[in-house]
Amino acid sequence: MVKDTTFYDILGVSVDASSAEIKKAYYLKAKVVHPDKNPGDPKAADNFQILGEAYQILSDPQKREGYDKYGKEGITEEIMLDPSAVFGMLFGSELFEDYVGQLSLATLSSFENEDDIQDKEMQQQRNQEKMRVLQKERDEKLITNLKIRLETFVEGQENEFTNWAQSEARRLSTAAFGEAMLHTIGYIYTRKAARELGKDRRYMKVPFLAEWVRDKGHLMKSQVMAASGAVSLIQIREELKKLNGVENQEESMQKILEDKKDSMLQSLWQINVLDIESTLSRVCQAVLKDPSVSRDVLKSRAKGLKKLGTIFQGAKAAYSRANSLRHEDDKAINTGSTS
Repeated sequence: MVKDTTFYDILGVSVDASSAEIKKAYYLKAKVVHPDKNPGDPKAADNFQILGEAYQILSDPQKREGYDKYGKEGITEEIMLDPSAVFGMLFGSELFEDYVGQLSLATLSSFENEDDIQDKEMQQQRNQEKMRVLQKERDEKLITNLKIRLETFVEGQENEFTNWAQSEARRLSTAAFGEAMLHTIGYIYTRKAARELGKDRRYMKVPFLAEWVRDKGHLMKSQVMAASGAVSLIQIREELKKLNGVENQEESMQKILEDKKDSMLQSLWQINVLDIESTLSRVCQAVLKDPSVSRDVLKSRAKGLKKLGTIFQGAKAAYSRANSLRHEDDKAINTGSTS
């Protein structure tokens, strides 16, 4: 018997919903009520906060058990993570879907285990196959989007392109973790463009070979950081497991979660960065090596991509935990280009 069904009602799931059903329900509803999707609704932030709190409780087996037994009285509010941070790290903002697609963590979270498959290894293989299909669709959509975005520059309308890019950077920087996302996207754009432009000449006084080495070094660093993030999350989970049955278990768990909140978010971000960078690297490669257009067009695309990346990397919004991973306090919004 569940004492309080409020959180289940908010997510629109039954009290016996599986973990996969809860994740899927949260993802679908969060996309609808996210503040980015409802800029004119003064209640949007509150609605999203409520939805996020419901998800954080019901997605955690121990918190869910406590809620089922005691209702909201069994919840300790100080260990709650910011719902915008959770959604931003796990799913990304809808504002960025045209640039990075649906993040892999979000896709995995939406998968439901098939009832007719008892073998975990077989279930994992099925999920991997789904991921390959969806990733291919993701890449193809982003390739088309990027070609269209660069068309204005390719047609010689450089001023119009720059004005649009600066406006776009300002708009995107207001999203949850917008600045961090922009910098990640901008970095890949500029590096891939520099590599293509460097084949014909020395780019920024750095030979093409150095650009290739820099790309490889950055990829290795991102892979290491993502692996480090995954290990960090596993370590936190193991710390929590060790508390099972110990005295003052609830208080000890709360302290660990409170102490590790920023670490958990940083770890999720590191995993997302590798996903974004590897996806965009393939997308840029396809756009800049498109056999259906002339070399002049490819060169113009590379120049436009470099300009767009530079503007995105320069975008800064006033610091807040909701839109950045920085720790300083930048007051001005700067979207200027230095190309």
